[in-house]
Amino acid sequence: MKDRDATALAAFSSTVLSDALDSLGVNGGCGRITAITRGVRCIGHAFTVKFEPVAAGERAPAADYIDEVPEGSVIVLDNGGITYCTVWGDILSYCAHQRGVAGTVIHGLCRDSAASCQMNYPLFALGTYMKSGKNRVRMVAHSVPVMAGATTIQPGDWIFGDDDGVLAIPADVVGTVLEVAGRITEMEGLVRESVSGGMPLAEARKLHGYNLSALQTVR
Repeated sequence: MKDRDATALAAFSSTVLSDALDSLGVNGGCGRITAITRGVRCIGHAFTVKFEPVAAGERAPAADYIDEVPEGSVIVLDNGGITYCTVWGDILSYCAHQRGVAGTVIHGLCRDSAASCQMNYPLFALGTYMKSGKNRVRMVAHSVPVMAGATTIQPGDWIFGDDDGVLAIPADVVGTVLEVAGRITEMEGLVRESVSGGMPLAEARKLHGYNLSALQTVR
């Protein structure tokens, strides 16, 4: 993992990074996946896991992958947005926390959310539900491309989550995203400075190019 990229990403919010991705024409937003554990962030490379439903009555044990997740990674679970069962609970949160995993993002549901929040473990999902995924879904593979909302996530992409949602940042554009995010932050600072000096917001936005792409503004 490039620690310098993680440190650089931590200087921004998901909103600024989302604006930077928009400027590049990259869709990084992971649908309606939201923070289950509030007030925490997750930043790290994606360790992806894909699930599929099983037929009624078919046996499907719990997925065992947690021991293969590198420290500092963000686990991304693609359960196809299923809402009738979960793919994450308190035992997995405990193991991930012990292993130094940076967080978990689920295109689906989790359970035992209170325990995860007590651990302050960064957990992001479409919501919570109590039913186990055992004998309802099974792991197809890990370290493969997965979906989170309408966004494709490749193993190793950067994942950034905070209280406003989750972003996937393709590994090959993270440097440009950081540069553009810096421009956006500078521009927004200038807008605030002008407004604090008495300038109307509309005028400040026009002056500092708020409605332009960040690629056209501060150089």
